[in-house]
Amino acid sequence: MRILLIPDKFKGSLTANGVIEALKHGILEKYPKAKISSIIASDGGDGFLHAVSQNVQCQQIDTKTFDPLGRDIASYYLYDPVENVAYIELAKASGIELLSEDERNAVLTSTYGTGVEIKHAINRGAKTVYIGLGGSATNDGGIGIAAALGYSFLDGSQNELKPNGKNLSRIQHVRKGDGPDFGSVSIIAINDVDNPLYGKNGAAHIYGRQKGASSDEIQELDEGLRNLDRVVTAHLNKDVALVGGSGAAGGTGFGLKAFLNAEFIAGINFVLNLSGATKLLDEHGFDFIITGEGKLDRQTLNGKLIKGVVDLGAKYNIPVIAVCGQSEINEDSSESLGLAKIIEIRDVSKPIQFSMENAYILTKRAIGEYLNQL
Repeated sequence: MRILLIPDKFKGSLTANGVIEALKHGILEKYPKAKISSIIASDGGDGFLHAVSQNVQCQQIDTKTFDPLGRDIASYYLYDPVENVAYIELAKASGIELLSEDERNAVLTSTYGTGVEIKHAINRGAKTVYIGLGGSATNDGGIGIAAALGYSFLDGSQNELKPNGKNLSRIQHVRKGDGPDFGSVSIIAINDVDNPLYGKNGAAHIYGRQKGASSDEIQELDEGLRNLDRVVTAHLNKDVALVGGSGAAGGTGFGLKAFLNAEFIAGINFVLNLSGATKLLDEHGFDFIITGEGKLDRQTLNGKLIKGVVDLGAKYNIPVIAVCGQSEINEDSSESLGLAKIIEIRDVSKPIQFSMENAYILTKRAIGEYLNQL
């Protein structure tokens, strides 16, 4: 039996490496002769730099920047001095994990700190900048990044606005000031979702609540993103709001494309190409692929890592199994997603905290019980 493991982390419980080790342990207990290969992947969200570092020789560049609420923080990005390529993870400066539960407020947060890192990389000499989106605390349409790179956002009286979600509805003019020359730099956004900028499947309605927005604020943010699109279309002649991925990271995908002429690449495809997954699959015949994440929900259907792994499995006609802490995906959705099986590890008789604290043992046990049924 030959098995390929490409899981995401179980957020708050296990790193991707931890999930891999638990799966290996459980598989080898039942099939000691099984041949197991594994890949550390990321869909572009938090963990992106770790996945890149496993596959590319890079320097870690330490930076001083700002968190989503504008406070000074230390962060870093990766830099390949041979190819002049920078890899930036949005979550390092603009991530939701940087804020406590009561600090999360999508109306006030900004991606400005990530813009500072992008500017730092370009000034260092980067000719290509890959930006892993996902895990953001923001819903500012990417205007924070744009502001750090020379753009100003003005109200009807030509007053400059702070680049956050609250001010999206007040923007009437966009002005490009001094900043890096993007004509000689390729900006590539590594997307973890395929949502549009606004609407019922847009950034605010799908992700706003988890970033601390109330129902009224979600509506306000959605209207703000619509206004930003109108202003950008009028002033910059860019009409990209409905492009899949524009809603990524609170509309950061939109901002990167509108202000920095970014290209979009699906995160999982990017990392799988870096890791040599296709070469591995071309050279070996696998019986199945095991993927997974902490929670399977409607976001899983919007271009997350699991969707990318399923597409990879379909290409090679290999069934894909998903192991997760908790699943909100019903059987019909599972089939439409292309999963052969969903294995939920949680102990339903105990609080979810128990499952999170014992995720390693439960993952090992769950995969073993599944293999016993084959």
